[in-house]
Amino acid sequence: MQPQQPNQQQLQVKADDSTLRGAYANNMQVAHTKEEFIIDFMNLFPPVATLNARVIVSPGHMKRMLAVLTENVKHYEEAFGQIEAATSPDSEMGFKTA
Repeated sequence: MQPQQPNQQQLQVKADDSTLRGAYANNMQVAHTKEEFIIDFMNLFPPVATLNARVIVSPGHMKRMLAVLTENVKHYEEAFGQIEAATSPDSEMGFKTA
């Protein structure tokens, strides 16, 4: 966590219990327009797929999210070792871009 900057207010984040529990996703699809990125997180358990969450962000926020995810993977690997990327399934299931 970064130290609080001068003149910066602390945010209180509210979340209900179901949001705090989170949702498992074994599939993700990403689509975009000029104005936004649409990220769908799904749980595929054939023959059914369930959309668990849709997150819509601006291109600028998407770039910042990529940077923070990359940094966090780097810290994780420094602490716990190299992560092996999961192999892609032969079918249309799995994490992919649209």
